[in-house]
Amino acid sequence: MKLNPGFKEEYRRRHAAIWPEIVKLLEDSGVSDYSIFLDEETNTLFGVQKVSGDQGSQDLGGNDIQQKWWDYMADIMEVNPDNSPVSIPLEEVFHLD
Repeated sequence: MKLNPGFKEEYRRRHAAIWPEIVKLLEDSGVSDYSIFLDEETNTLFGVQKVSGDQGSQDLGGNDIQQKWWDYMADIMEVNPDNSPVSIPLEEVFHLD
């Protein structure tokens, strides 16, 4: 994902006050241990989450609560026409348990 330049603190502020409905949706969908990291040089956001099931957070766009969250975040991120964050799947090239 990509953060618009100059919005690091706003992104942090909004996530510090994440809506309880979003937390419940993520938990109910099997998402846990979720962290988002920022590369300040490129404004790239990298999310890591544990998922039990077939869906991660980016697969919840059909849910009204998720759509409202995406709409809320759209002014500070690169987004698709539906306001979902622009993201690309990454290939895992190494894993260690």
